[in-house]
Amino acid sequence: MKKLSILMIISVVTLTLGAFKSNESKWVSSKTHLKFFSTTPAEDIAANNFKAVSTIDQATGEVVFSVPMQSFEFEKALMQKHFNQEDFLDTRNHPKAKLTGKITNLSSINWEKEGKYDAEINGELTIKGVTKPIREKGTITVSDNMLKVDSKFNVTLADHGIAFEKGKPSTNVAKTVEVTVVAEYQQQ
Repeated sequence: MKKLSILMIISVVTLTLGAFKSNESKWVSSKTHLKFFSTTPAEDIAANNFKAVSTIDQATGEVVFSVPMQSFEFEKALMQKHFNQEDFLDTRNHPKAKLTGKITNLSSINWEKEGKYDAEINGELTIKGVTKPIREKGTITVSDNMLKVDSKFNVTLADHGIAFEKGKPSTNVAKTVEVTVVAEYQQQ
């Protein structure tokens, strides 16, 4: 009986430590800022979103970003209205954009040492219900029990079913927009 009790205690301790260890590799960001920028001869359009969330699993390299599309804020209310409408992003039917992927150069990032590390991500980007492969670069900064991710990349709107053949949007909205991501992570 005594041996059985000792084995049970060892098992519980091992499982508990294993559970804590698996959580140590997960980083969560609720401080994620996304900005997109469109420039044409007619006008520049910029929008900011501070409601996105993200996770990084340092053990596997898995990265996820979830972006509530109606949370983009524009300088002009009319731009925001057009952005959310059915013929543009249709945010009522497609409320979130999502990026899922993996850090492909995981071994070059030292999660225990402060510094800046180049990161390459290979995955999928879903906007307006259309998923396309994505391969982008960014920087991961490790400092004082915190991670910061910075990235800037381009998204071609037509790849996600967003294209304008005529009317004002065809001249006012760029075919490719620049997306900037800045996210601060805490260990979970």
